[in-house]
Amino acid sequence: MKKVELYDTTLRDGAQQEGISFTVSDKLKIAQKLDELGIDYIEGGWPGANPKDTEFFAKAKSLKLKHSVLVAFGSTRRVDVTAEEDAGLNALVNSGAKAVNIVGKAWDRQVRQVLETSLENNIAVIRESMAFLKAGG
Repeated sequence: MKKVELYDTTLRDGAQQEGISFTVSDKLKIAQKLDELGIDYIEGGWPGANPKDTEFFAKAKSLKLKHSVLVAFGSTRRVDVTAEEDAGLNALVNSGAKAVNIVGKAWDRQVRQVLETSLENNIAVIRESMAFLKAGG
């Protein structure tokens, strides 16, 4: 039988619900409880996107997780800078998280209208972002 791995987004996506505002202390306690429950991957937030998530990852380095892998969420590099210059990618690498979940645009309409770039350049953005993160450990 194949193993089912659980990926929890409570600390990022769940924190976006109306009336929810986790403190860094709350996030650390929730991460510890999710680990105790046996969650495989805990998405801790988007380091660099806001001070609270950056602080969470700095303090989460001291957590003694027995099962879970802490994941940093982010996006591909911006189209107007290199991967090495992109603050968001650097924040992911510097977060200390053992895993990273990044999103990139896949719908051609979003690539052309939101990113204002070509489909070919979008593929390069994704490829370069992945290579940068891989090189960063």
